[in-house]
Amino acid sequence: MRGTNYPARRLFAWSVCGVLLFAAGVMAGSDEAALKKKIQELNRLTGGDPMQGMLRTLMEDKEGTKKLVAAALPQAKEKKDISYNAALVLALACADLKDLGASETFFRVCMDQAAKMQSAQKLLQSYGGLIGILYDNKKFAESARVCRELLELKTDDGKPRIVLHVIKTNTGEIDFIPDDEFDSARRLRPGVHRSLIRAITKQGKFDDAIKLTDNLIKAQDHWIERELKGWVLREAGKLEEAAKTYEDVLVRVGKDKDLDDEERDYYTDRSRYLLSNIYLEANKVDKAVEQLRELLAKKPDDPGYNNDLGYIMADNDMNLEESEKLVRKALDLDRKRRKANPELKPEDDHDNGAYLDSLAWVFYKQKRYKEAKEVLLEAVKDKSSQHLEIYDHLGDVHMALGERELALQAWQKGLEVVGESRRDQERRMIVEKKIAKTKE
Repeated sequence: MRGTNYPARRLFAWSVCGVLLFAAGVMAGSDEAALKKKIQELNRLTGGDPMQGMLRTLMEDKEGTKKLVAAALPQAKEKKDISYNAALVLALACADLKDLGASETFFRVCMDQAAKMQSAQKLLQSYGGLIGILYDNKKFAESARVCRELLELKTDDGKPRIVLHVIKTNTGEIDFIPDDEFDSARRLRPGVHRSLIRAITKQGKFDDAIKLTDNLIKAQDHWIERELKGWVLREAGKLEEAAKTYEDVLVRVGKDKDLDDEERDYYTDRSRYLLSNIYLEANKVDKAVEQLRELLAKKPDDPGYNNDLGYIMADNDMNLEESEKLVRKALDLDRKRRKANPELKPEDDHDNGAYLDSLAWVFYKQKRYKEAKEVLLEAVKDKSSQHLEIYDHLGDVHMALGERELALQAWQKGLEVVGESRRDQERRMIVEKKIAKTKE
């Protein structure tokens, strides 16, 4: 309510020595011959562990990787002398560099080879990787374009072959049956349709997205499709319809006999949490609180649920004493989680900025403005929590302390990090009005 792992599948281990030697070679390899040698080494990559190791190496040596990419691009554009694995690693490295054009070029090498191999796994890895990276970088129209390409892809190259499926007969024996209509991309299409709908929705084409989800529901009326429609309706600002859809999803998940108990609990909790968000956006605070209390009843030691309930209650002046206890519990639970993680880096061992913001907002509501200021200044040190909402709160606290110029600075800083969500855009207008009023 308040918070890219790019794919490289694991296949077999490569020595650390090999990775380090490659890294040294890339950093030193400024001449054409050395770079060609590195490309040849990439072409010999096999297995997920070596690929992941190589990807980490390339991501750590950004300047060397840029040179390597420039040397490999001509081959990628001509789609020759470059292996699937080499192209995939370079595609992911380019995505990390935010060079999306080069990333797509390398992904297209993978896509072409995956189609020729009729490999559903590699089609998902290549097309799906590019779709996801474009979406994550807010290139929604481009993401939708690649979705359509995969939906329209014909993977049958016309070569005669017999494809057999394994089946179990009525007697329990194993047998094989031919598939005359084998299509390696077929089973990927439902997921690709969902990705297409999300990309279209993010372009603001809500009516088109709703029609497409309705078509999915007609083809297969499953709660997964209905959950997607709820997400589209929420993005479109149709909160009442979205809430009803998620209420229906909760019922359907509970009745889904294909789910085991653990899966049912997971999807129930997820849907309930999303429903609480929608109720809050629709200003149905009591219903949002009700959903969060149900979640806390099942998982009393979940820091996120404790924080969210505490914040909502404080923001709506509901039992500030309980609100403070909930937020403090969230902070304590999060500290225990960090302490229990032996791999936690020292720079990551700090309080969650969103939880600190919640505590500061409780203090603000209690008119404990100096304490609120101290906590908020600590909160904005967390780069992952530098959001408009937190800076808006900081501005309000400065104003309450009579610090007019500092309030303006906080609000202006918030406008620099405003997100694209409807909620952020609504808050942006509120903050702009505060700035204008304060400057009068």
